[in-house]
Amino acid sequence: MIEKIKELIRRYYEPLSYLFFGGLATLLNIVLGILFRWVGLGTLLNTLLDNFLCILFAYFTNRQWVFRSRTKGGAAVKEFCSFVGCRLGTLVLDVAVMWLGVDVLGAYLIAPAHQDLWFLGVKLFTQVLIVVCNYIFSKLIIFKKK
Repeated sequence: MIEKIKELIRRYYEPLSYLFFGGLATLLNIVLGILFRWVGLGTLLNTLLDNFLCILFAYFTNRQWVFRSRTKGGAAVKEFCSFVGCRLGTLVLDVAVMWLGVDVLGAYLIAPAHQDLWFLGVKLFTQVLIVVCNYIFSKLIIFKKK
């Protein structure tokens, strides 16, 4: 039984580790989003700042533990720039959905007493979209096997 589990982990290491570290990045994003909202940052600045911090976290965890990249020098710089470029694409998606969901729809449809809960729901929704998009970008563009 233990050998079967080890084999499954070996076979599916990459998606399992991506889910684990992607989950940590998502949790970090949500915690930072709530914290930044609590201190009074607007949706746009909140989303930009939490994404910036999560992009750095995600790059190092993805490089080291998920995709086990061993690039060095110029290739590592290219890899980092590719990672940030793709993450900026999903940042645009995150900002657009957060703005539409929180600042536009939430402002008109949700009672003021429920705005924080609505913010959290929209944040969770965007994070699911972003984890899927980021995995696709990471697998097909950034850390693709040569």
